[in-house]
Amino acid sequence: MSEQDTTKQFGYGFSRTLALPVAQAIERVKETLKAEGFGVLAEINIKEKLQEKLGVEFRDYVILGACNPLLAYQALQAEIGLGVLLPCNVVVYDEGGKSVVAAIDAARMLSIVGNPQLEAAAAQVNEKLQRAIANL
Repeated sequence: MSEQDTTKQFGYGFSRTLALPVAQAIERVKETLKAEGFGVLAEINIKEKLQEKLGVEFRDYVILGACNPLLAYQALQAEIGLGVLLPCNVVVYDEGGKSVVAAIDAARMLSIVGNPQLEAAAAQVNEKLQRAIANL
């Protein structure tokens, strides 16, 4: 792994820095998520929204709401109110001409629910998200 391609774990997720512009990184992220069974339900361009709503400049920053339908279905069967924590967010943002791709740590996030039935689904989501990030 070079200086231009770094992977990092942090308290609520994990990230990888790519030597790509944001638009290319987003397309690559969508492809790798799809290969892991995720669809992107929502795409929120924070830069555009902040400009529109506040008139401020911000770096390129896009939130992708990713969902694996089967795992979401299983999780919702175990905990119907879980929708407040779905979908799994993956962000892509500019960091000095490179792109940072970060994803939520689903196991950590779902641990706050306190339902042991969610542990297996959360572990699967993490495995798939981590593999998608690793395959960028």
